[in-house]
Amino acid sequence: MSKGKALAVPGAVAVLAVASGGWFLQADMGLGANLYVRTRVLEEVVTRIERHFVDEVDVEGLYDAALEGVVGRLGDPNSTLLQAPDWEDMRIRTHGEYGGVGLEVADRDSFVTVVAPIPGTPGSRAGLRPGDRIVEVEGRSVVGRGTDEVAHILRGKPGTGVRMGVRRHGVERIIPFEITREVIQLKAVPFAALLEGGVGYVPVEIFNEMTTEEVRAGLDSLGAEGMTSLVLDLRRNRGGLLLEGVGLADLFLDAGSDIVEVRGRASPPENFRAGGAQARPDLPMVVLVDNGSASAAEIVAGALQDHDRALLIGAATFGKGSVQSLFPVSDGRVLKLTTARWYTPSGRSIQKDPHEQLVDIENGAVSLRGEVVRPPDLSDRPGYVSAGGRAVLGGGGIVPDLWVLPDTVTGAEAEAVRKLFAVGGDYVRGLQSWAVRYLQAHPDLEPGFAVTDADLADFHRTLAERGVKISLASLRRASRTVRYHLGSEIALQAWEDRGRFLRNAGHDAQLRRAVELLLAAGSQQDLFGLAGTPPGGARAAEDAEAGGNDPAR
Repeated sequence: MSKGKALAVPGAVAVLAVASGGWFLQADMGLGANLYVRTRVLEEVVTRIERHFVDEVDVEGLYDAALEGVVGRLGDPNSTLLQAPDWEDMRIRTHGEYGGVGLEVADRDSFVTVVAPIPGTPGSRAGLRPGDRIVEVEGRSVVGRGTDEVAHILRGKPGTGVRMGVRRHGVERIIPFEITREVIQLKAVPFAALLEGGVGYVPVEIFNEMTTEEVRAGLDSLGAEGMTSLVLDLRRNRGGLLLEGVGLADLFLDAGSDIVEVRGRASPPENFRAGGAQARPDLPMVVLVDNGSASAAEIVAGALQDHDRALLIGAATFGKGSVQSLFPVSDGRVLKLTTARWYTPSGRSIQKDPHEQLVDIENGAVSLRGEVVRPPDLSDRPGYVSAGGRAVLGGGGIVPDLWVLPDTVTGAEAEAVRKLFAVGGDYVRGLQSWAVRYLQAHPDLEPGFAVTDADLADFHRTLAERGVKISLASLRRASRTVRYHLGSEIALQAWEDRGRFLRNAGHDAQLRRAVELLLAAGSQQDLFGLAGTPPGGARAAEDAEAGGNDPAR
């Protein structure tokens, strides 16, 4: 990444971002006199209501409603007023570290429950398990308290201790734990794997302050193992820090290559470019994307596609081509406000209309994972040309070079899956609870385990105990999806992210296609040719239309 423009930040602006996209943090600016008058009017109206309205009113709630109404009037889903706890959670995700015990927790049946201990953290080393219910902290009951509140209590200065009491399935007494807090690092790259034929696989889950370095480390590790080609998986990556998106693209682009341009109304355009020579210029590369790939993930995908550095496989991305700025306000909250849009090196805006329906839930195909998928209408997308002359599309989201739908289920199965997901969160919570009990009953489980008919029936009993009204017959009609979810949850709890990946890789049509092409391609040029998008194709077509290939010209 260029040490000049690529790292340059406008005066008094620090680059930040969260999972919904890149933004900047800057000081508030003075209000004009006319706005001061309007502020006084609001104060007068609220005062009159407080003093004279027939019923008691929540004055603070009135002001909150007014503020939310102001932001809501913008009609922008990415602009919002963040409460202090929400901002703290975003800060943790984007900075990638905090002081704590290293537990991922969530509300389960009104208990704050361990979803998973983060590997290598104090909570993991202490022996906390998925499904453990946190009922006491520092000798006081936390039953009935919210997840955010308990998580805040568990965080603290590294080196300090915290006492916890948990209830565990099959154990009658409360189990005590005394844990010393440490600096907890949230991994952007949970693992890296070498697949068949020297194909490297690197999944990127978020763009925090360590993403670029973690990807670089993964590449170095895979290179030492004999990697000859690469799959970079950006699916379901909601984005994060803008500069980390730039940094990751920089790993695969030549010095001086444009990565992204940011254009706003209140500041001149900012053009970010690659700063150094790429370490692996001859490494054939596929990037996997889907509708969950957003923001910084789209910056990387768009830059690599425009420079013909990677073949994009999967589905069209989310379409978040805007930049947000964070403005601290007086009461401790933070105003997240859209202040700019960003453009790919070819000049594409991929911002999707916020009112555009993303997926036709009723009519779309249903994937084995249970997600509804349907290719969008690409007929009215503006056309662009990559650096090598390949046709690329603008409009809402990055359109992959090769569209590959995930494995889908049949019509009858799809209807059963839709009924299953209409149950809501009870289905997911049932999955997690059942997997906890399954692992306790199978302490010597091997990765090749099978989910049996008896397991399916037992899972149905678990759902029934939770009040989920779904028949065993309906569950069986959706059995491929249910077995996939049960096996995936068990593998995650038993062998973490890598184990879940290895369990599910055979059901991943997009990954299978990527590996198939990489095994057949000797170079990036070969890869584009095999996918039917050879460099020069778009420009050759334009030249032919203009008579450029006419020998009499």
